[in-house]
Amino acid sequence: MQQQRRSGVFLHLTSLPGPHGVGDLGAGARAFLDFLDRADQSLWQFCPVGPTSAAYGHSPYGSSSAFAGNPLLVDLTALADRGYLDASDLDGPEDTDAASVNYEVVAPYKRDRLRAAYETFAAEASESERAEFAAFRERESAWLDDYALYAALKDAHGDAAWTDWPADLVRRDADALSAARETHAEAVEYHAFVQWVFDAQWRELRAAAAERGIELVGDLPIYVALDSADVWATQDAFELDEDGRPTAVAGVPPNPGDDGQRWGNPVYDWDRLRETDYEWWRARLSRLLDLVDVARIDHFKAFDEYWAIPAEADDPAAGEWRPGPADDFFEAVREHLGGLPFVVEDLGFLDESMVALRDRFEFPGMRVPHYADWCAETDRYKPATYPRQAVGYTSTHDTDTAVGWYESLSDEQRDCLHYALATDGERIAWDLIEAVWDSEAALALTTVPDLLELGSEARFNVPGTAEGNWRWRVTADRLDPAVADELAGVTAATLR
Repeated sequence: MQQQRRSGVFLHLTSLPGPHGVGDLGAGARAFLDFLDRADQSLWQFCPVGPTSAAYGHSPYGSSSAFAGNPLLVDLTALADRGYLDASDLDGPEDTDAASVNYEVVAPYKRDRLRAAYETFAAEASESERAEFAAFRERESAWLDDYALYAALKDAHGDAAWTDWPADLVRRDADALSAARETHAEAVEYHAFVQWVFDAQWRELRAAAAERGIELVGDLPIYVALDSADVWATQDAFELDEDGRPTAVAGVPPNPGDDGQRWGNPVYDWDRLRETDYEWWRARLSRLLDLVDVARIDHFKAFDEYWAIPAEADDPAAGEWRPGPADDFFEAVREHLGGLPFVVEDLGFLDESMVALRDRFEFPGMRVPHYADWCAETDRYKPATYPRQAVGYTSTHDTDTAVGWYESLSDEQRDCLHYALATDGERIAWDLIEAVWDSEAALALTTVPDLLELGSEARFNVPGTAEGNWRWRVTADRLDPAVADELAGVTAATLR
């Protein structure tokens, strides 16, 4: 993928400012687009936007669907403007903080109001609105029918995982599914309604971005959650037993200094997927690229080879490397979708075969200064070494902020960093922005916490921990025009 020299900012949508306890697709998103426009940026990157749940700590990487949108991101003000909610419905929620998402409060608040909006729609919608809704359900039926039924059945079974539902539903017996659609018809329609309003609001946001010359950079986790509509509806695409439970799960092997990781996601049955010409994956990518312009492939290594751990084993070391679909997959995707607008997360697994796969398809890989040995004469993560076919970051959603990382450095590494960047470290976040922007990397990205020179208190996620993640938000007043102007200046000086 040939890239022009461009730059942008990472900010997940839940981190946007807004009145309802969590960032959404409303005025806060438009304000951020205006900030990016003033800063002369052309990319906005964010995490996956699928539905999240308390079961996975509201991680965007633990979604119940690879196709659906997150109901928490629906702009309630827009629903009130359409007459689906009263102004009084927009009060609150209480016990929330403009600088942090309290999911325990926000999730039920949003759910109650989305239900109220649906009830108004069901009772009062015009014929044209009903026709729009019906057209959406028809257009997206390939994934929406299963997702809406899955969500309705989750409600009916007290949020139990689908593997714990009655056996005929687990096995997707045709008569059982037909009966469930009839029994839960209203709930199915409600969940389809939420996806309809999300989809409409998303398309308005994407159009607003395009008007400003800004492309949206989405995220593609290679694995999906076991308790998801994806696995339930497409069980033959995964390595499962007859009860729908994984026979092997994903993770990474032990490395020097760590014990590896057992993620628990079911691994794919790549032989079966190959027989279908990767039909499920093609549908997934088609939907994603209908919503965004570019996608970051998380854990790209698994397309080359993946670590499969026996489901009954707790120790990641019990796994084995298995070959991934490699060239065959991307060639099939390119044939059906036309292009491959991907950047890839290739951190930590720089073996020859993965690098060769990445380079054969000209996917830009990631470079993050946090991982550099600043005392080495050359290091692939020092901005001065970045190649053109790369995406340079000042930090990512999984790392500490630039300031937090800098404060954790040893004295020796800090001194070497000062020498390499010709700085005293007083404004280290902006020093890194300038270094990454000035690098040869075609794409350069920073984060809002780095623009604001914030420390570890603004870290978005700490991998391997379950509490306190995905909560940070930027308040409206901190999207300062002066900050945008400073970034515009760096961007102009580095010809991005």
